[in-house]
This record gives sequence, structure tokens and C-alpha cells, in this order.
Amino acid sequence: MELHTRITIPPLSVPVSYSDRIVLFGSCFAGNIGGKLEENRFCAEANPFGVLYNPVSVAQAVRRLMRPERFTEKDLFEHEGLFHSFAHHGSFSAASPAATLETMNGRLAHSAEMFRKATRIVITFGTAYVYRLKDGGQAVANCHKLPERLFLRERLTAGEIAGEWRELLDVLQEQMPQAKVLLTVSPIRHWKDGAHGNQLSKASLLLATEELREAFPERVDYFPAYELMMDELRDYRFYADDMLHPSPLATEYIWERFAEACFTEETKAVLRDWNEIAKAVRHKPFRPGSEADCRFVRQTLSKMEHLQKKAPSLNMEAERERLYKRLTVNEIGLHDR
Repeated sequence: MELHTRITIPPLSVPVSYSDRIVLFGSCFAGNIGGKLEENRFCAEANPFGVLYNPVSVAQAVRRLMRPERFTEKDLFEHEGLFHSFAHHGSFSAASPAATLETMNGRLAHSAEMFRKATRIVITFGTAYVYRLKDGGQAVANCHKLPERLFLRERLTAGEIAGEWRELLDVLQEQMPQAKVLLTVSPIRHWKDGAHGNQLSKASLLLATEELREAFPERVDYFPAYELMMDELRDYRFYADDMLHPSPLATEYIWERFAEACFTEETKAVLRDWNEIAKAVRHKPFRPGSEADCRFVRQTLSKMEHLQKKAPSLNMEAERERLYKRLTVNEIGLHDR
């Protein structure tokens, strides 16, 4: 007996593997999936400019990484004791221009290097609503609590979103032919737009992603994160206390569906082995330093060595170091380090 509707997720044209370099942009859902990828030791980086919600700001972030021009003081403004950028989330803001620029430019340099080598770009659109400065018309990634009178707010049409991204995808195809794009629509509802306004916004995003997928069938895939939340996880127990964001249980479930649909079979096998090792590393011994504990540690290190041969790009240095520290000096001896 089926007690819920189940979403059928078509496999990606090219599945994700541990050899991929993955950069994610967009709403906090991109951060959640990026965090799961990093936790499971994929080469991944999420939100180089912080959380971004609208498709125009996400496109601007991608373009900035393609041509990483450093930010200067003219890109900043001061409000309520902090210096901000309209290209960044507030997590980059600081009390002085120097500190703000150091964080922004440091992340820009690191992320641009990662982006140039990316084989997978994951884009999550959160809302079709965009704020533009009345003075100049610039689309902003974040209003940073400035007075509402300074902005014009509009809802982008599916055609406007698709047009913006068609042009960008053409450039990506020319300059980064190795990179596949995975589009998603965030399952997080923007309740300040009202129930109907949120649905109109999500409809624009869904129509735009479908238009882009059809226009670039060999380059662009779609993962139905929004549909999973709306149709498979309808119960409010799958929501956080604000009744808008997915709960940890829902995030874990969507991650499992993501892995099921998007990973190669070899990657799934490596992921299962890695999860067993991660669990072993987290295990707290009943008698630290005992022969039984040392034997357990050696067995886990052996498993890690075997897994490293299967997945050379898997970074387990932190876990390996943690296990070595559990061995006595005599146990380490001539052990390969």
C-alpha cells in the first residue's frame, strides 16, 4: 500500500561522481545540499557570495566568478555600523571596509579558482521576486535592512529568467565545456509574498527551468527538490518550527533522493563505505587506549586505505589524523604516516 505520492526522478544525463568538482549557488537549500556534499567528502563549495535568492543575483555571481574582478571600497556602503555589498549576503559584512573586503576578496579568489575547474554547477532559484535600486536599477542580492523606499520590487516572468540564463549558459558552454548544470527550485516558501504570491513566484521559476532544460538538453538537468517537498513530504512534521523551512529529517530525505538519482553506482558504493568509516571515527570507545580500541582503530585505518584506492579524490585526512591520535606512541611506531 502506497501512503504517499512518489516523485519519479529521471537520472542525470551524466551522473555525479567523487571525481567531480561541484560549485553550488542560490538559496539556503543550495547550502544544505552543499553541506551534505562536503560532509561526505565530495569536492564541493556552496554559495561563494552567501545565500542568494533571485535568478538575476545568482547570474551576477556566476559572471563575477568567470571574471573575478576584486571588490573595492566603491562596491561597499555603510549601514547601522556595518559595511555591506549588494552582491553579497550579510554574512560577509563587517565593521570596517578593510575587514569586509578581506573576506569578500579572499573568498572570491578561492572560489574563482574552484569554479574554473568545476565539472558540475548546481543552481537553486529561491524566488522570482527581485529588488532593484531606484537609483540606477541594479538588482541586489540582499537589501541589508535598508529603507524600502530605496528599492523597486518586481516579480520576474519566466521569459525574463530564461532569457537571462540562456545568455549565461551560452557563455558557460563556450568557456567551460566540461561543466554540466543542474537546476533546482528551492522548496522553501517565501511567506512574506503571501500564499498566492509565493505560488506565482515558484511557477515562474519552474517554467523558466523547464525552458532552459529543453533549450540545453545535453548540458542542463533538473532535480525536483520543490516537488519532493510539496508532494512527498506534505506533513508538517517535515517542516522546521517556522513551518516554512524543511526540517533536518526532510533535508536528509531529499539528500537521499538526490544521491539515489544523481550519483553513479560506483559513487553510491563509495558513499556507503565512507558512511561506515565516518560512523566508526565518531564512535566513542568504552576504554580508550585499550587493546580492543587500538585494534578497532587499526581496522578502521585499513578500511580507509582500501577506500582511498577505490576513490583517490576522497579527502579523509582529518579523520585519519583523528584516528592516529587514538593510538599510543608505541602503536604508531613504524606505522605508515
